[in-house]
Amino acid sequence: MKEKIIKTAGSIWNVLREKDKVEISRLPKMVGEKTVVVYQAIGWLAREDKIVYHKKGDKTYVALPEHERG
Repeated sequence: MKEKIIKTAGSIWNVLREKDKVEISRLPKMVGEKTVVVYQAIGWLAREDKIVYHKKGDKTYVALPEHERG
């Protein structure tokens, strides 16, 4: 399971490199993975300081922090 979470975290990171920010609820479909795995991968990325959260109204978005953008 850990390997699946790490792989999904990599997929999310790649999506975020292409997009400015993405609504969290859209990520499972974008990376083709179950919601629970995506949320675990988001937690992994957050723990590693690889993503930042943005709130707009009732929606939550994730994006890469400045130091991760290339």
